Amino acid sequence: MNKVILMGRLTAEPDLKYSSKDTSMAIARYTLAVDRRFAKKEDGNKATDFIRCVSFGKAAEFASKYFHKGQRVLVEGRLQIGEFTNKDGQKVPTADIVIENQEFADAPKNGQSVPTASKESSASVTDGFMEIEGSTDEDIPF
Repeated sequence: MNKVILMGRLTAEPDLKYSSKDTSMAIARYTLAVDRRFAKKEDGNKATDFIRCVSFGKAAEFASKYFHKGQRVLVEGRLQIGEFTNKDGQKVPTADIVIENQEFADAPKNGQSVPTASKESSASVTDGFMEIEGSTDEDIPF
């Protein structure tokens, strides 16, 4: 199983580009600064890993539009190891998280609404509970 879940802060604005194929696809790349849970440096600060992430399609456009430098986000995806050849002819290893799901990790500020990457469902939310249209208490199996 190849599953990665990370929470960190964006180090810069997401970089959005489009592929040059016949069916152009959005590709967003960004880096998350993820604090290590226990590791501390000599100065008492937590050690931080900088992890490259890439998202595609609508998720890439969402990241480009709503994610901003310094914002804390939660991502879920898979680790992809690769390599490229630099200008000196040396092979350089790479590691990226290919995003499958991404969301805000902080509450919205000053009453702002939180956009979502998924389509709105037909369910409505009230008092933290979700009412599902067409269901009754008799539908519950316990």
